Amino acid sequence: MAFSELHTPMRTIMTPGPVEVDPRVLRAMSTPILGQFDPAFTTIMNEVMEMLRLVFQTKNKWAFPIDGTSRSGNEAILCSIIEPRDKVLVPIFGRFGHLLVEICERYGAEVHTIECSWGEVFDPQVVIKEIKKVSPKITAIVHGETSTGCMQPLKEIGVACRELDVLLVVDAVASIGGTDVKVDEWCIDGLIGGTQKCLSVPSGMAPITYNERIEKIIQSRKKVERGIATEEDRQKVLSHRPITSNYFDLSMLQDYWGPRRLNHHTEATSMIYALREGLRLVLEEGLEKRFARHKIHESALIAGVKAMGLTLFGDQENKLPCVTCIGIPEGIDGEAVRGMLLNEFSIEIASSFGPLHGKIWRIGTMGFSCRKENILFVLASLEAVLLRQGFEVNRGEALQAALDVYVGKTEKVGVGRGSI
Repeated sequence: MAFSELHTPMRTIMTPGPVEVDPRVLRAMSTPILGQFDPAFTTIMNEVMEMLRLVFQTKNKWAFPIDGTSRSGNEAILCSIIEPRDKVLVPIFGRFGHLLVEICERYGAEVHTIECSWGEVFDPQVVIKEIKKVSPKITAIVHGETSTGCMQPLKEIGVACRELDVLLVVDAVASIGGTDVKVDEWCIDGLIGGTQKCLSVPSGMAPITYNERIEKIIQSRKKVERGIATEEDRQKVLSHRPITSNYFDLSMLQDYWGPRRLNHHTEATSMIYALREGLRLVLEEGLEKRFARHKIHESALIAGVKAMGLTLFGDQENKLPCVTCIGIPEGIDGEAVRGMLLNEFSIEIASSFGPLHGKIWRIGTMGFSCRKENILFVLASLEAVLLRQGFEVNRGEALQAALDVYVGKTEKVGVGRGSI
């Protein structure tokens, strides 16, 4: 059976991930393969670690990617610090809080949860009160919840966790590279990022960082694989049970990414090239300028959506800047709208999950997808599709409202055509 050459359609991807990959990242992925212990490649690994520290705004020694999609980073940190019957508190305000619960339960934790309605976030004092009540070893929480478009304030929670000697682990998959995330200032002990969202790198890696409080636990559970262990390794007596997962064992990954360069897995070389270029582009743009760019395009999208006659979903005071959630109008088939956007305009937007499935659309403005031409295109196309679906749109108002936002701001942040 013969197969034709691969030809994928060109899409304007406006989902909360994956997003359009920066062309410079794609070019970096075509770089020739190097052996994982070639000094030229280990130099690249070291550069990636240093770039991650800058993007995460941390002085942590450990900052490196886990080979796997974003949840692999969540699992790597959590499985490396959770022992059976450890108490973990998970505040849930969307789908991915439930994911943290799933991971913790599978590693034997005694999980305690609090929940608020999807579309809201927690008053930090509510979380702090629950931390004092439960006395957990770990508080695990999502920063930017893509299922609801909401962003949880973390600084007060982080300071309280540090004062109470509780580890704070944060899922920042959707927010890193698109809005401010201050690991050290917010007293975050372990943080997980994602490549396929605001970093504009393909899915397949989960950049993480963690501090000495987490490293101390990891070292107490360290075990080197028998096939590569030295006699000195074999003679060490563990003070705690070994980390359950082999693949996600951070004690072994430290030896892989650290000076010892002890073999753990065969590195995803091309993905390291991609991540390095993605991080380089973030730093070249500058964190503050990049965050401002995401805010301006968010403002233009919101102005257009409102002018069209649609309503926003969720707590707008705690909105995730790179995800905008829109209520699906009564009588409109949300999936039909998404299908027509894809088939007629080659634009992809997202629905949501659980209690919000079929009730909202989610439009991502992340990384390389976060461009003026994309905002204007999606607004114009959405208006056309809604007219075809019988919704009474305020014709022509969406683009004018978005353009009003852009007036006077092009030179300030660089939001014209071709800017990223």
